[in-house]
Amino acid sequence: MAVDELHKELGKVGFDDVRPSHGFIFQKISHGGATGKELAEHMGITKQAASLTIDYLEERGYVTRQPHPSDQRGKLVVLTQRGWDCIQATEAIFTSIQQRWHEVLGEERIEALLTDMRKLVHSSMDAQAFLFRPVW
Repeated sequence: MAVDELHKELGKVGFDDVRPSHGFIFQKISHGGATGKELAEHMGITKQAASLTIDYLEERGYVTRQPHPSDQRGKLVVLTQRGWDCIQATEAIFTSIQQRWHEVLGEERIEALLTDMRKLVHSSMDAQAFLFRPVW
């Protein structure tokens, strides 16, 4: 529901070519970039599939490949300004959605939900049993 609304709104502001799975890539590379292999592992896909996805995003101006700082043969995938603009638009849209949820459920219930979600994420991260990535 929220993801569908997000992508509908992103389309209205010029980001109609991003897909839900791209957000997982943006998340991974927003902390200094990642290699194709790292993205494949993060997404749970083959290196070839990751390369095709990176090509798609690069052709549309969201990412670029740069020389890897410590591997002369490697490339680091990083966000471009368009990629960062998409992230900022996503944050603004999610803030609007969350505000509407506050109005419907109330502050106390939303805070309880957020607290519970944080606990789940942190407990799963500690166990390395749960990764935020698309379910194929």
